[in-house]
Amino acid sequence: MQIAQILQLYPLQLIESSSPRLDVEILLMHALGKNRFFIYAWGEYELKPFEITKFKELFKERLRGKPIAYLIGKREFWSMPFLVNEHTLIPRPETELLVEVALNHLPKNGIVFDMGTGSGCIALAIKKERPDCQVIGVDNSLNSLNIAKQNAHNLNLEIEWIESDWFSKIEIKADIIVSNPPYIAINDRHLMQGDVRFEPQSALVSGKDGLDDLFYLIDKSRDFLNPNGWLFLEHGFDQGFVINSLLKTACYTNINTYQDSNGQERVSGGRFPFV
Repeated sequence: MQIAQILQLYPLQLIESSSPRLDVEILLMHALGKNRFFIYAWGEYELKPFEITKFKELFKERLRGKPIAYLIGKREFWSMPFLVNEHTLIPRPETELLVEVALNHLPKNGIVFDMGTGSGCIALAIKKERPDCQVIGVDNSLNSLNIAKQNAHNLNLEIEWIESDWFSKIEIKADIIVSNPPYIAINDRHLMQGDVRFEPQSALVSGKDGLDDLFYLIDKSRDFLNPNGWLFLEHGFDQGFVINSLLKTACYTNINTYQDSNGQERVSGGRFPFV
């Protein structure tokens, strides 16, 4: 079978994908170990038996709904390649807003905690832009931290990693705490749709209304922020008002909510002014 035939026939089977042609291109590039230029320029290339087998195995899993990022083992974030697997959330473009907001408030030589770091994408993006700062990635999953450490090694960025259930093993304070915590309600229908079906539920679900971990971080971060330190949290598109109210009740100031590139409320945070 030739490349051109695969690109013509296989996208037709991905009826549930929003980008069937792109999905097939990515899987084909991965199976062949080639770039996009090759598959565009060499449409008449006849796949070898082992290449066809590898592509079909990948395609079968994609038909089942398995995310492209898990199939090829990587995803781009902040213009950097990140290893991912079933132990980590798949980095999403919307989360880059959390990095942007943190960078806009980060003091020189500041200390940053990335709580629930997963693949380490947020912590490493901040470290890339601000090498002067001490960035600490925290996660209670050793499997996730192993992926984060590998990403740091591959990107040649130095991060401190701590295996901890939120703040339980943290002994210092930070100037900024950031987190993309679980914020989906346990009965949310979206858990049965798309890529989310294959991602670790422990990194997605937070109680009956999705607010348990957000509430905890707003409350507990006050004990781990330096005076006038900032807390920034990613949350669901419909949770901004509630998060603002929680921040206000917890005595944070300079509270704001930021919209992502799709115009959805995605990040909220504030400053905690007390010692």
